[in-house]
Amino acid sequence: MRPWSQSMVRPMRATVASMDFERQSPGVAALSLAGLVLAWQAASTLTADPSVLPSPAAVARIVVHLAEMGDLAHHISATLFRVAGAFGLAFALGALLGGVMGRSRRLDRWLDPWLVVFLNVPALVVIVLCYLWIGLNETAAIVAVAVNKTAMVAVTIREGVRALEPRVVEMARLYGMSAAERLWHVTLPQLMPYILASIRNGLAIIWKIVLVVEFLGRSNGVGFQIHLHFQLFDVGTVLAWSFSFVGLMLLIEMALVKPLELRTTAWRRAVS
Repeated sequence: MRPWSQSMVRPMRATVASMDFERQSPGVAALSLAGLVLAWQAASTLTADPSVLPSPAAVARIVVHLAEMGDLAHHISATLFRVAGAFGLAFALGALLGGVMGRSRRLDRWLDPWLVVFLNVPALVVIVLCYLWIGLNETAAIVAVAVNKTAMVAVTIREGVRALEPRVVEMARLYGMSAAERLWHVTLPQLMPYILASIRNGLAIIWKIVLVVEFLGRSNGVGFQIHLHFQLFDVGTVLAWSFSFVGLMLLIEMALVKPLELRTTAWRRAVS
């Protein structure tokens, strides 16, 4: 094994146990969420009007009823498909654009005004224009959401590329690492905090924009259901649909994003 490989692998092995120790305890997360539910229950009790703010138990019963009818899985899967499609497209385009702009000052000067424009164009305008230009279909829905998020990803990744430590890259080159090895062992570990920030912000913002897309021009999905029950002044069902998808996003955070963060940033704890 090469000297640089031994120096990289040794601290990673030494931190496996610390990763398990530092991983967020499920008990702590459960207690934190229980506190949120108790605050909701207290607010519901003080309001004393189920039509304004139903209790957590009442909303939970609605969720169970929707699940038993099959509506919950049908509409959440439709929204999740749009979120995944828009996130994948926005992240790929934004990461590519941000990486290029971070490495080229000249290109960054030319394209930075474009990013400012797209960052400030209202999401509602982009959605309406995509529906008018492309039609009331899935392609327009996904493109509208992706256009709204791409600039945000590009800005985050650009700043990450600018923050790369050139001396570390040069040291890796002197140790004889290939371009692929430098990317995997040097560049990506430094970029991971920015990539993870893009993932978290992307998922949180994209699913909210997807709800607006469904609210305006889709016949299924969580946004469509919220629109339907908003017209019926059914606060309980609106909350049931909202918190069902929030729960799914929380599950994705705890099961996928958080473990990815712990694994890819272990080297920081190893060298600190």
